Amino acid sequence: QNGCSLRLLNPQAFSTTVWHFLSILQERFGSMAGANTYLTPPGTQGFAPHYDDIEAFVLQLEGKKRWRVYSPRTSSEALPQFSSANLTQAELAEPLLEVVLEAGDLLYFPRGFIHQADCLPDVHSLHITVSSYQRNSWGDFLEKLLPAALQMALEEDIEYREGLPMDCLGYMGVANSDAVDARRTVFVEKVQHLIKKLVDYAPIDAAMDQRAKSFLHDCLPPVLTQSEKQLSVYGFPAQWHNGRPCNVDIPITKDTEIRLLHHGIVRLCNEEAGVMLYYTTENSRVYHKEDPKYLEIDPEYTDSIEFLLSSYPNHVSVDTLPCDALEDKISLATLLFEKGLLMTRKPLVQV
Repeated sequence: QNGCSLRLLNPQAFSTTVWHFLSILQERFGSMAGANTYLTPPGTQGFAPHYDDIEAFVLQLEGKKRWRVYSPRTSSEALPQFSSANLTQAELAEPLLEVVLEAGDLLYFPRGFIHQADCLPDVHSLHITVSSYQRNSWGDFLEKLLPAALQMALEEDIEYREGLPMDCLGYMGVANSDAVDARRTVFVEKVQHLIKKLVDYAPIDAAMDQRAKSFLHDCLPPVLTQSEKQLSVYGFPAQWHNGRPCNVDIPITKDTEIRLLHHGIVRLCNEEAGVMLYYTTENSRVYHKEDPKYLEIDPEYTDSIEFLLSSYPNHVSVDTLPCDALEDKISLATLLFEKGLLMTRKPLVQV
């Protein structure tokens, strides 16, 4: 009534439809997918012109809304790491796109594209904005990788631990940047040499695992089909009968055929504390309401986890897991089933 827009944060926490939609997108994008919903009364504008640090997909749900989209003003604003402050009309050129979205229409604009929207005088607007690829650039990856590479180089290569030239303060620095001095040339070449050699120490796969670990914490829990529920622990028919629990033991044998519930729900990471298996099945639909979920895995089980990942979506028998003993194969399969990470080809217990 006052002409204000309403913004509903994280509708996936309340709407199963949005949760399902985003859970599919996050697996496709390999990046967190989020959403906000906006209700704007007729004849008003919710936000001033600005650009965002996310890839945006605007889906019109009800009513209509007029959008104006502008190209990035400079190369430094293209694909930005952070969103902008509010901009004024005087700071904008002609729009690249001007369009009225109606129910069912979808508008995409990349990071850095300035946008503004307003309602028509006679109709309200309800739309959902789906976002992805926030802080998911090469630069963000290198921010994690380079410190790890430098730490490894310092530990393994004495050249990185050698002292700086005693007199370098006298010829290096901005005040000396225009000076012609052979010592400056030697210093700069040394820095370039050390940076180039740093590539040899870059733990690229380990850095990607840490990025994946963070992504799994961001993820929504998977949405399961009825079949997936019935063939996993989520449909396991433990019951209370005659004052006692029954069907509580998980009857996995060497012939039981298993597969991961979903491919994107686990990540194996080698860390200082040991081998950790991070997973998403116990995440909350509320962003970061739960701490990261993980299992500490005996290193001898690593090959079996990798085997399950590489075999997906095919089922494999428990007996084919590359563990030394059958007891270990059954124990690992039972643990992963209990944690909701595996499903079987056939129900374990007939109801």
